[in-house]
Amino acid sequence: MKYFFLIAAFNAFFFAVLLFQKKPKAVHDKILIFWLAFLGLYTGVYGLFSKELFMRFPLLSASFISLLLLHGPFLYFYISSLIVNPNKFRTKDLLHFTPFLLFNLYLIIVSYLPRVLERISLSHVASEHESPLLFQLFLMLVVLSGPVYFVFSIWLFKGLDIQIFNNFSSAENINLDWLRKLVYIFGSVWTLLMIVATIHHVFHLFSWIFCTDGISLSLSIFIILIGYYGLKQKELFSFPEKESFILEQKPEKYSGSRLKESEARLYLEKLNRFMEEEKPYLSPDLNLPQLAKEVDIPSHYLSQVINENIGLNFFDFINRQRVEDVKSKISDPRYNNFSILGIAFESGFNSKSAFNRVFKNITGLTPSEYKKSCSV
Repeated sequence: MKYFFLIAAFNAFFFAVLLFQKKPKAVHDKILIFWLAFLGLYTGVYGLFSKELFMRFPLLSASFISLLLLHGPFLYFYISSLIVNPNKFRTKDLLHFTPFLLFNLYLIIVSYLPRVLERISLSHVASEHESPLLFQLFLMLVVLSGPVYFVFSIWLFKGLDIQIFNNFSSAENINLDWLRKLVYIFGSVWTLLMIVATIHHVFHLFSWIFCTDGISLSLSIFIILIGYYGLKQKELFSFPEKESFILEQKPEKYSGSRLKESEARLYLEKLNRFMEEEKPYLSPDLNLPQLAKEVDIPSHYLSQVINENIGLNFFDFINRQRVEDVKSKISDPRYNNFSILGIAFESGFNSKSAFNRVFKNITGLTPSEYKKSCSV
């Protein structure tokens, strides 16, 4: 097991070096570099010194365990940097490190209080005394930190879905499927391990080394996966700075809009005419700012018109146009030599899975079923 942790530590530093050499580096790349370096140090130290650390140095081992309070914030900042795309670190973000700092401040104070210090122990086998209440509360924070931040991450992914549906016509390459799966899988594993650690602390079952080995093992696997996929991850939203902040998330945002009803009708007519004549939906990577520029309508007004006057989000609006284009081409003799997938690509779709899913959702039929119904 020791050598597995050391291999994981090596991988963490290796991926961090590769990311450091990446040019240009986005904000999420910089966060991942620090995160991987931190993970490398954590697993490396654990692999080399875990037995001595937990058996002979209770205070130092407690400080080492407090490092688990940093994994959640790193995950949150990484996902947030991909989705929100911040230009700089905000002062209020430091609040995420407060539990870690308070835990270690407590341990520093305890080091000067011998009567309290002798009761500090992570293993109940090694101590006959009940741990101090404040120490137990900090351990509970460690247990809750991972699951709480995994919930925060899921909340961020939901925000990403809203952005995609209101600003993009295709979810390919921007839906962060690899990171979602990683969060769901390791979120479940991490929560299970924290439950085991809690059972150990409350009911004195299992061994502390069993708990910490499980946590470090899951982190080791996590390092390999996030390092590999993170190295290939590109910036999701590469709009100019001004446009990156007009990404619409909620239709309620239009409640304070200055768009008049008469202007909305004019914009709607202009949009429908442009869609019919220019067919911008044939571009697979069409997004809201791009369409707004082409049709010469401010992005926030265009989003409002699509949501309120048409009753669709941007994703559904564009893909309904593409589906209608596919349906017309299936019935067109000029496309008899095209496969259904070939027609889909001609109509603006950029993947088979996305095409099949969207077509079935809109028509209630698979593309093949629809084609058969046309030939009857």
